[in-house]
Amino acid sequence: MAKELDGHTVAVLATDGVEQVELTEPVRALKEAGATVRIVSPRSGSIQGYNHHDKGDQIPVEESLDRAKPDSFEALVLPGGVINPDMLRLEPKAIAFVRHFVETGKPIAAICHGPWTLINAGGVKGRRMTSWPSLEADLKNAGAQWVNEEVVTDNGLVTSRKPDDLPAFCKKMIEEFREGRHHKANV
Repeated sequence: MAKELDGHTVAVLATDGVEQVELTEPVRALKEAGATVRIVSPRSGSIQGYNHHDKGDQIPVEESLDRAKPDSFEALVLPGGVINPDMLRLEPKAIAFVRHFVETGKPIAAICHGPWTLINAGGVKGRRMTSWPSLEADLKNAGAQWVNEEVVTDNGLVTSRKPDDLPAFCKKMIEEFREGRHHKANV
């Protein structure tokens, strides 16, 4: 029996400070659904995962941002953690990588602080979404309609607030990634 995401290749963009469970749980769910998943990072080797404020595991990087070609991926996951998206926002190559998914209408799943990177990539204006509560003002100021819900889907953009939301987030992420391309954002 074919799995829902057979033939799909998904990028997970992360760097040091990533909230570990927000990377490992979506990766597990995607692989169980048959997707090929690649951890993409500005760093090569490995990145430092966190369990809230405490250091977690070293997570192997499978593709450096210098070598990653966004055209070779059908979808993108942006995990949270405070440090991770804040560092990615300062990386022009990371913003360009995310912008590819925004401009081509490929599905994106972002959890917790992950949507921060979408602001810099021009991917939130006019979108209904959620995040960790501290991003509410940033997202609204960038033109998003922010709501406090477990999981929000808006034309291929899946967002959630926190690790407790991971079961609903992973379920919606797989549905949206299966459906594929959506409308192009107003970029």
